[in-house]
Amino acid sequence: MLTVKEMMKPIESEMSEFEVRFRQSMKSKVPLLDKITHYIIRRKGKQMRPMFIFLTAKMLGTMNDRVYDAASLVELLHTATLVHDDVVDDANERRGFFSINALWKNKIAVLVGDFMLSKVLLLSIEKNNLRLLEIVARAVREMSEGELLQIEKARKLDITEEIYFEVIRQKTASLIATCCEGGAVAVDREDMAPTMRQFGELVGLAFQIKDDIFDYGTPGNIGKPTGIDIRERKMTLPLIYALNTASIEVRRELINIIKNKNEDPTYVNRAIELVIANGGIEYAHGKMMELKSQALALLTEIPDSDAKRSIIGLVEYTTLREK
Repeated sequence: MLTVKEMMKPIESEMSEFEVRFRQSMKSKVPLLDKITHYIIRRKGKQMRPMFIFLTAKMLGTMNDRVYDAASLVELLHTATLVHDDVVDDANERRGFFSINALWKNKIAVLVGDFMLSKVLLLSIEKNNLRLLEIVARAVREMSEGELLQIEKARKLDITEEIYFEVIRQKTASLIATCCEGGAVAVDREDMAPTMRQFGELVGLAFQIKDDIFDYGTPGNIGKPTGIDIRERKMTLPLIYALNTASIEVRRELINIIKNKNEDPTYVNRAIELVIANGGIEYAHGKMMELKSQALALLTEIPDSDAKRSIIGLVEYTTLREK
């Protein structure tokens, strides 16, 4: 498997340039806002979403300003949703650092997220990137719908596998699909936009299933189970499979733990054991690998290049990563 550094090699200069442009796009006349956005930028993650945009663009065409604009739009949207999510979830940490709402309270966090969403609109209009705005706006709608669908279903614990996939398609996969579609559109490859959108969606689904599996701490790979999803009553794929296939006794015990004892570490560990024993992890892993294969099959006709090899490496990384 390629390392993140190796995957970035074909787009190293573009990513450096993007960082400069992205910082510029966050600038404001309000000192407090600049202080907060500076805090956010310093604690950025692996920037997988801009990587998908740049690698898609380079694989299909020639780099131009619209590619940088697409990356800025998606990263602004992604950052805004993370800030808002932390408020919704009442989370005090993000990637091991204090969240914006923990440091500056909810009101300011919501306004910072709103500011970033406004920058998405303004940047699109200023650069006349209405096609890119259309793609990004669709992601905002889908992410909101997915979150609300999950909340609605979590109350009754009646998420079927079909609904689960619809939730994660909207919540997680839609943004990676937006990156890949946006990368194609930015280099005037509208002919490849639907294929790349489908590719990104499949990768996003696989990415989320991997996150589901992390919660169960598969032996020798991910370390200790966290049980966070069970404590939060999230119906993830391993749990859905176990509930659908286990005996009536096991099903009753699992539902009782999730509904009534999800705060007790002993019972949470018991639920983890039951899901693993009833094949939940193996099933989820199989589904993830199936999605990965479907995604990579969509790239078969695209000519070989460093960018293509890197994007394949990025797909491998989403399914083999250990954190």
